[in-house]
Amino acid sequence: MYRLAASRLRALKDCAGSRSLVRFASSTAVISKTSSSGGFFSWLLGGKSSSLPPLDFPLEGVSSSPPLPDYVEPGKTMITTLPNGVKIASETSANPAASIGLYVDCGSIYETPASFGVTHLLERMAFKTTTNRSHLRIVREVEAIGGNVTASASREQMGYTFDALKTYVSEMVELLVDSVRNPAFLDWEVNEQLVKLKAELTEASNNPQGLLLEAIHSAGYSGALANPLLAPESAISRLNSTILEEFVSENYTAPRMVLAASGVEHKELLSIAEPLLSDLPSMPRPEEPKSVYVGGDYRCQAGSGTTHFALAFEAPGGWLKDKEAVTLTVLQMLMGGGGSFSAGGPGKGMYSRLYLRVLNEYPQIQAFSAFNSIYNNTGIFGIQATTGSDFVSEAIDIAAKEFIAIATPGEVTQVQLDRAKASTKSAILMNLESRMVASEDIGRQLLTYRERKPVDHFLKAIDEVAVKDITAMAEKLLSSPLTMASHGDVLYVPSYEQVSRKFRSQ
Repeated sequence: MYRLAASRLRALKDCAGSRSLVRFASSTAVISKTSSSGGFFSWLLGGKSSSLPPLDFPLEGVSSSPPLPDYVEPGKTMITTLPNGVKIASETSANPAASIGLYVDCGSIYETPASFGVTHLLERMAFKTTTNRSHLRIVREVEAIGGNVTASASREQMGYTFDALKTYVSEMVELLVDSVRNPAFLDWEVNEQLVKLKAELTEASNNPQGLLLEAIHSAGYSGALANPLLAPESAISRLNSTILEEFVSENYTAPRMVLAASGVEHKELLSIAEPLLSDLPSMPRPEEPKSVYVGGDYRCQAGSGTTHFALAFEAPGGWLKDKEAVTLTVLQMLMGGGGSFSAGGPGKGMYSRLYLRVLNEYPQIQAFSAFNSIYNNTGIFGIQATTGSDFVSEAIDIAAKEFIAIATPGEVTQVQLDRAKASTKSAILMNLESRMVASEDIGRQLLTYRERKPVDHFLKAIDEVAVKDITAMAEKLLSSPLTMASHGDVLYVPSYEQVSRKFRSQ
């Protein structure tokens, strides 16, 4: 059988070889050498196909596109301030989609005891019924253009964003402004979202890491930053449409709003947005509510066998002192950490100090990582960990030693710092590749700095961070009072005084 197949293949090869001329369909070139007809038999017989020209052969009538430049100038941020104080900002991009956001200088720090939880409820009420549109109509309009809308509430700012193809900019801006300016706050919609808030709180109770971060703020600060980011259960029964309307009318004013867009021509955005925003009331911008860092202790007994804890200190200055904020960000990347199991390779923090010095050395610790939260005038930096309750005292000792180590001259090496700086720059640049992040960056910078600082400003600040700056920042952190929070089996957690003494003795 094999001999028969071989003879047939030889016969096929002889037939294929009888062709003396082959003309390319895409050119007038003639190749005189013998060739096979290509395809499977050509590959099987070792011949070369002549049915297509070689890849380096120029095609008649087809011009090649110019090569991409080595450097593309990033779009410049254009900013216009309307007479009433609203800022409209945009930057162009080659992306076919656009991201537009309306950002308000208003978060949970502006809540009062009578309105606790209102910003959390406002986040849930975003893009519901307005005085011009039903909720169903809003959903249909967004889906008709393949868009995506989101809302977010933080301690200092509210954000509403719309993402879609840039051919629909006018529709995006009109719907976005209508949803933020003219909410109807129908009682049945408000009550529906209050029920969902209760379910969300139940889910949050199963997230000890999130609860610890909230506890750090409530125990560490006195004043506005101690206000809960999530609506407390005690406030849900008190919230209603009247409270929402009063809060919006008081805080959603022209000088506290920024309309920011990525991927939109500024003239086009301005021509659409100005008529929709120029009649917003121009009330004096209020002074930001005060927050004083005091330190403290929070403990919550829940379950047994596992304990979650966090140790934190204040980093004064906040974003308004961007050199300190950048140093704090590099420090967080330097310490790093994570979970005891990581499915990732490079870039997952496995060469950070807390991963190498703690997670690789102590199998009893399930998670151990640094965190920070930076605000306009202050910030908080700490270590968060999860461990068995019988090892919690030792884990707290380890966390204290890591804090003290970074405040000790000579403990942080230049190699560690360079890696942390490179990781920080990489994170910034990769995040800004997202048009939604770019739009948010424009809006939030304008609310904080009244301008948008170029990314090169922050990259240069990262390059300037030296080992001595890391040590000085760590010393400044440890000079503030300790804030401590624990959740789970807290029976073996040392007292606040015992833990505080570990830092005061240094």
